[in-house]
Amino acid sequence: MDKIDKNILKQLQINAKQNIKEIAAKVGLSVTPTYERMKKLEQANIIKSYVALLDRDVIGKKFVAYCQITLIRHHKELIDDFKTKTLQFSEIMECHHISGNFDFLLKIVVNDISQYQQFINEKLSLLDCVSTINSSFVMESVKETTVYEL
Repeated sequence: MDKIDKNILKQLQINAKQNIKEIAAKVGLSVTPTYERMKKLEQANIIKSYVALLDRDVIGKKFVAYCQITLIRHHKELIDDFKTKTLQFSEIMECHHISGNFDFLLKIVVNDISQYQQFINEKLSLLDCVSTINSSFVMESVKETTVYEL
């Protein structure tokens, strides 16, 4: 990946809705080589997908919590079971298997505190493999980005 590829990726991260002609002008190439480079980046799975980023406040998803999860035991079957079950919950935006005092870190996004309580009581806490759930609530988001520095 050279400097031009990195610049193409930066442009796509800033605005994936730009057409190839716009991107080509910004990276200093003509349309055809820009298109070919983008296809190679897609084929190499550097570009995973093109998405629309929504404003969660506008769509009513104003409540963000981070949950630190401890499992009852560190067995491969329990870890795999937890990972599989978290994929079924649309409220979980991110799930990370982590090192340290907890086993997993979850980012939960819902409409409000009552919906969060319902999610914890009726879904997450019912998983047999979960020992403890510690929650932290986002008071203010200072920085949220999807752009990686290359």
